[in-house]
Amino acid sequence: MPAVVVPDAISAALATEVRARLERSPFVRYALLDRGSYEFVDRPEESELLAVLTAIASDITGRDLEPQEARAVRLRAGDFILLRHDRVYEDRPLELILDLSPAPAPGSEVHYRHRGQHYFTFGSTPGALSLVERAPTVMCNHTYVSKLRPQAEVVRLVVLLK
Repeated sequence: MPAVVVPDAISAALATEVRARLERSPFVRYALLDRGSYEFVDRPEESELLAVLTAIASDITGRDLEPQEARAVRLRAGDFILLRHDRVYEDRPLELILDLSPAPAPGSEVHYRHRGQHYFTFGSTPGALSLVERAPTVMCNHTYVSKLRPQAEVVRLVVLLK
């Protein structure tokens, strides 16, 4: 299973609740412009949501999975995460991304590459989740959020499962 998208994995109401809880966490600005510009919350307090998402991933993959890491990422106009900011994973975890955005942000995508060649795009799709096996040769980036949409906000929960 290289990559899967699950549309409407959560409701808009639940996404709004999760964003509100994340707002109470201290988002930290990451701005090393040779790697990315975005805000993040490491280890968000979302144990119930993580349990539900892990169950969905386990059902789809047939694997017994547990969350290993979680990070909420928020990108606004002008933000991005470059490929060179990504990590190489030797143990082939499953990466789950849940789109918590309030509205679609056209062009704000997550691109996955295998041996440098693009093979999967997870578009801005509020409520959807993607599952991608992260082999050592798979890397990803979050594309630029256009400044032509100054109100755009992309919020993603990124979870590593093993």
